[in-house]
This record gives sequence, structure tokens and C-alpha cells, in this order.
Amino acid sequence: MQIQAYKSSLKLETFSYLPQMTPDQVRKQIAYMIHQGWNPGIEHTESDNMAGSYWYMWKLPMFGEQSVDAVLAEIESCHRENPDHLVRLVGFDNYSQSQGMAFVVYRGR
Repeated sequence: MQIQAYKSSLKLETFSYLPQMTPDQVRKQIAYMIHQGWNPGIEHTESDNMAGSYWYMWKLPMFGEQSVDAVLAEIESCHRENPDHLVRLVGFDNYSQSQGMAFVVYRGR
């Protein structure tokens, strides 16, 4: 069996090799993030900068947020303001001072 290279230019974060997540799958990932005690942060960038190391932060991270709906509302707000941008959600882990998870929610237009 020969392993083939992934032929997409959208190689972003952990879930980028999978099909676009459904709204229910995004909701479950946010619930997992909150259950882990990670702080949600929303970032966005232009499609041509997707592989760059700098993404714009959408407001401050949502420290201590416990509501999946509040996180989803902020993701939607960021997407409405920046419809052509990629929007990703990052779970910041206070204990390890790192990202616990990150995934792209919107891939832009």
C-alpha cells in the first residue's frame, strides 16, 4: 500500500484533513474544551495568510466561559465581521500555558 500526499492547500490545525465539521460537531468540540477547563479564544486571518504564524485575535480570550452558546455567538460575530477570513477557535490551557486544541470553524469564501 502506498501512502499518498494530501493535495489540499488548506492544511490547518488538527481537523483540517477531515471534512468540514457540522454545527453539532463544532458544538461538541466546544463543550469538550470547556469541560477541560480551557479558555476559548477566537482568531481570524485572510485566506492568503492561512499558513502564516500570525492570526488576529477576536477580542480577548473568553476566560472562564462555561456556555457553549456564548462561544458560538462570538464565533458567529467574528465571521459576520470578517466573512472572507478563516476563523478558528483555540482552547488555551492555563496549567500548561499552551494551546490545548485549535481548529478552523470557517474557511472563508
